[in-house]
Amino acid sequence: MIAHLNGTVAEKFANSVIVDVNGVGYEVTVSAPDFDQLTLGDKIKLYTYHNIRETAEELYGFSSLAAKKLFELLISVQGVGPKAAIAILSLSSAETVRNAIASADASFIAKASGVGKKSAERVIVDLKDKVGIPTHYGNTPVINPVQPNDEALDALIALGFPLKEATSALEKVDPSLPVAERVKLALKK
Repeated sequence: MIAHLNGTVAEKFANSVIVDVNGVGYEVTVSAPDFDQLTLGDKIKLYTYHNIRETAEELYGFSSLAAKKLFELLISVQGVGPKAAIAILSLSSAETVRNAIASADASFIAKASGVGKKSAERVIVDLKDKVGIPTHYGNTPVINPVQPNDEALDALIALGFPLKEATSALEKVDPSLPVAERVKLALKK
């Protein structure tokens, strides 16, 4: 299983990038927000999901561990495969998608290419209780929002916290504190 790649962006096309890791190029499918942030020649680290099918092996890449965990939750929903999950994550940042699921916004999820109304509703029903509480309602913050690519959130997930518990643990921690302090305070709760 390939857990992550450290390398250089060698090529970009469609919704994929080729990451050169010591002379070996790995084609990795990424979400639209991650694709837009990557530039040729960038040194990057992508967390990966290695999908093995009968006819192909595919790598899906994510700039944060939280995004990868959300992807894994999405593909656990019946009828949502890796391509649909990437389409959902391509709607906006992983935190915005997580927030839409937590807020039961099926119409937002249904905007993803290849995801219909019924699949979007199934995503909401199956994952609403697994993604944590919403950080926004409309444009009004509900709690200290978790930022996209939040290193403290990634650290808690790396320590084994599920996405919901990691998000809940950080909700009352001041986001302006250094990452190590935020993690320490979240672990005390």
